[in-house]
Amino acid sequence: MICVFLVATYTDGQPTESAEWFCKWLEEASTDFRYGKTYLKGMRYAVFGLGNSVYVGHYNTVSKNIDKWLWMLSAARIMTRGEGDCNVVKSRHGSVQADFQAWKTKFLNRLQALAKGEKKACSGKCKSASCKNKKKHKEEAEDSQSHAEKNNSEEELMESSSDAESSAEEEKSHGSVIDMEDLGNVMNRMKKAKVKTKPCSSTSMLRGRGGCYKHTFYGIESHRCMETTPSLACANKCVFCWRHHTNPVGTEWRWKMDPAEKIIQEAVENHKNMIRQFRGVPGVRPERFEEGLTVKHCALSLVGEPIMYPEINSFLRLLHQQNISSFLVTNAQFPEEIRSLVPVTQLYVSVDASTKDSLKKIDRPLFKDFWQRFLDSLRALGEKQQRTVYRLTLVKAWNVDELKAYADLIALGQPDFIEVKGVTYCGESSASSLTMANVPWHEEVIYFVQQLANLLPDYEIACEHEHSNCLLLAHHKFKVDGEWWTWIDYERFQELIQEYEESGGTKIFSAMDYMAKTPIWAIFGARERGFDPSDTRFQRKNKTKDISGC
Repeated sequence: MICVFLVATYTDGQPTESAEWFCKWLEEASTDFRYGKTYLKGMRYAVFGLGNSVYVGHYNTVSKNIDKWLWMLSAARIMTRGEGDCNVVKSRHGSVQADFQAWKTKFLNRLQALAKGEKKACSGKCKSASCKNKKKHKEEAEDSQSHAEKNNSEEELMESSSDAESSAEEEKSHGSVIDMEDLGNVMNRMKKAKVKTKPCSSTSMLRGRGGCYKHTFYGIESHRCMETTPSLACANKCVFCWRHHTNPVGTEWRWKMDPAEKIIQEAVENHKNMIRQFRGVPGVRPERFEEGLTVKHCALSLVGEPIMYPEINSFLRLLHQQNISSFLVTNAQFPEEIRSLVPVTQLYVSVDASTKDSLKKIDRPLFKDFWQRFLDSLRALGEKQQRTVYRLTLVKAWNVDELKAYADLIALGQPDFIEVKGVTYCGESSASSLTMANVPWHEEVIYFVQQLANLLPDYEIACEHEHSNCLLLAHHKFKVDGEWWTWIDYERFQELIQEYEESGGTKIFSAMDYMAKTPIWAIFGARERGFDPSDTRFQRKNKTKDISGC
């Protein structure tokens, strides 16, 4: 019998919850004299580890340790330990799935060889935990019945055979510029996934079935909103990420950079092409179809960390020159970039947790000083004159406690608005343990926001969008004579930003200069619950409650 161990490395080099007990037991057994050094003699095994090389200090730590502990108990390794890298940029075969397939092929070949009796004892002196079969011209670790009797030190065995087998090609590519086109199918899948997300609100508005929550809160025309990003990379690996971690990650820009003009031109054309696909589709309103062909808003969100793009300010200026408003979202890990950012229509910071430990657990950031960067980003946001927003994503059983800590973070950045939204379930993923049980009901989101509002004397619940499971807290300065002004005067913003650029940045303006009155139906407590009455509500025939959001 051969035991195969498929193990993943989670936060801080620790095993996943389901493997914690096993790893603890195995580690203790390997150093406990009562078990003896030959406790697993006769057992044959193979190990394949899952990890992400961007976490340099903890890459595939669990698989390395299990391999080491089994060897210390005299188990016999039948082949090289395999490594799957979730970092598509550094993965030896382009993806973690391809890494596993390559290792599995070698493993099956090894089983066939063992079944035929082709065995060769390992000397036990191999530091890389692999032997070279000259006859077969393959680097494979062989079944060893005697390696426990060899007097080798633990250090002689240990290190990952995958490290020893790193190809010259990989070494050459280390630190080099990476072209996104080289990521092949991974990027293609990301593009397809992007298209799937974009039409959720724009197609509804084309049909007159309502817009997204940004339409309710800020007056965005969803069918004229272009969702894009100049950066696919991100500095976090959030547990609720809808991309299932197929995107590249990093703490700095290391990729081939397209000019801002090219990105915007292609993004606008892609938006138009998507809208054109709905020409003649039953239910699409002709006037909205024509409107949708002219981009009015750009949401720099959903994919990657746009603020990482080196020419982000040029990108934003080009948008404004084309009368396109800008909504930029950042994960609060780049404070200096936030400070140097030119004015945007609305600047968001994702606040996914209220404490250092919970933020680390939920966002799984790459920066070691992630908490200080997070706090500095909030302070940088507070220095901005234009509209600023905290975006809170509620994940039941993860970040819905510690309200006082949330209130302290809000006091730090003093945002104009606070969006609170229940997490959207995006399906099963090996990179996340979230299930539908982690999606809060709308009533639970309301309760959370009400409790939070009680701790914030300067804020009040202004708007609600029930379908998106989302509420908006607004600063009292946007409540004029008892009426909310959370919407945006987009034409006025374009006038102000043009004056700002023409004056060389001396003619500054504030969020109060381009606010617009919020319609009654968008106000919290209205019977419409955030649905625009000029549209027609569409109910599914199965009447299943929709908690997925937009």
